[in-house]
Amino acid sequence: MAEPILMPKATAVWLVDNSSLTFEQIADFCGLHPLEVRGIADGEVARDIRGADPITNGQLNRAELDKAAADPKYRMVAQKSRHAELLKPQKKAPRYTPVSRRQDRPDAIAWFVRNHPEVTDAQISKLLGTTKSTIEAVRDRTHWNSANLKPVDPVTLGLVGQIELDAVVRKAAEKKAKDDLKKGIVSDGPSLRPAGEVEEAPPVQEDEDDRGAKVDLKNVFANTDAPSDDDDQD
Repeated sequence: MAEPILMPKATAVWLVDNSSLTFEQIADFCGLHPLEVRGIADGEVARDIRGADPITNGQLNRAELDKAAADPKYRMVAQKSRHAELLKPQKKAPRYTPVSRRQDRPDAIAWFVRNHPEVTDAQISKLLGTTKSTIEAVRDRTHWNSANLKPVDPVTLGLVGQIELDAVVRKAAEKKAKDDLKKGIVSDGPSLRPAGEVEEAPPVQEDEDDRGAKVDLKNVFANTDAPSDDDDQD
């Protein structure tokens, strides 16, 4: 088999249903095990998979199929599918930054260095379309324009979108949290205590002034019965 075929199981389903090829021929063409092809024929494997015609999608021609049907020992050779190029993952091109915005990249790098040290140089380089040497120069303050650099949000500068920036920061924060956990670094923030360990709050003690002085009724009424100075004068 010169080229790996698309949807091998679906192709095997079609060949089982529409050709007289042996299980070995189909297995060799589709990159499967003969027992797996036998399972497809018995209805035990790929039960819900719809067959894909390799002739229609350009992976096999009719002459090749007829030749294999006439000779059980012949092994079919797959053709290069016209859909293969469309399904290949395309490598992303380096981020292009307009010339008018390139002077703003050091300010954006300074913003990352100050506000998000957890973001790696590789992430910053990919996000802003800059080089690691420039990032190191900004961080070490050896950049030729260090005296005039001001940390500015890259979204404000128009170098990146907010959603893309948030995704990079979140990914870096999650990685840092995992690394800290492996190193045994625990956050200093408040933590909840188990219910069994919750201590009862001590009773609130009132001040003497709040409780009020205890009134002695005997003294109060005794003072009202005592003769006043005006009565003595009479």
